[in-house]
Amino acid sequence: MTTIAELEEDRVVEGVFAVTRKERRRTRTGAAFLSLELADASGRIEARVWSDVELLDRRFDQGDAVRVLGRVERFGNRLQVQVRALETAEDADPEALTPTLKRDADELDGFFEFLAAEIAHPGLARLIDGFVRDTRIRTAFRSLPAAGADGHHGYAGGLLEHTVGVATLCRETAQLHPRLRSDLLLAAALLHDVGRTRELRPGPAFPQTEEGRLLGHVHLGLRLIEDRTEGLDLEVQAELLHAIACHHDRQAARTAEAAVLYHANQLDAQAATRPVGDS
Repeated sequence: MTTIAELEEDRVVEGVFAVTRKERRRTRTGAAFLSLELADASGRIEARVWSDVELLDRRFDQGDAVRVLGRVERFGNRLQVQVRALETAEDADPEALTPTLKRDADELDGFFEFLAAEIAHPGLARLIDGFVRDTRIRTAFRSLPAAGADGHHGYAGGLLEHTVGVATLCRETAQLHPRLRSDLLLAAALLHDVGRTRELRPGPAFPQTEEGRLLGHVHLGLRLIEDRTEGLDLEVQAELLHAIACHHDRQAARTAEAAVLYHANQLDAQAATRPVGDS
């Protein structure tokens, strides 16, 4: 069996993959074809079905595990699988074929707990501890991406990796600039994407929930946090919610902590996705 990471141009591929995207399209001449994205634990790749479209289209759905025989070709600057044969792989678990993080998840969980323990403010520490002890949310952090399958950290565990990255950047920035309220900034960083746990479902395609599609992760995160802020000073609560509410909107930031969170979020996302030069 071939993994996606092993694929090379002009090579036959035979393997079991998850279908993370399936779209029926037409060529300029009107002929039907299937545009797919296939995934396994090692990565993702585009695929096309040009022949027997009507027959193969009925065999599988998005989110299924499929057994594929095809050939790898180069289309533009990207590799693409030209599918020759395809059938549902009934004995395969699609979630087990989800791309996952390369770092050790237990180590990242340890960093998450270490950063949470750094918060000294009683109200914020109590709030964060509630999330740390929430096994459902902690499990979701390890199983979901940071921004969907097509975004930065777009793999299972990407949400945990990104959260730790942003919180670490914020912690270091607060040490460089003591004027910043470090507890507020660190708490906002640890919770800034908690709404993803209600916006997205587990792999392989990481589809949005209905409330995620309608409300988005920022709004859902604010609701999750507000439900747990009993006893937290109202001014601190407002500062925390403000920072999280505008972590994608630089112009909306009214405090230094909100601005730092915005930039830390952008920096971690760009560092994870932008191409790097040859060493």
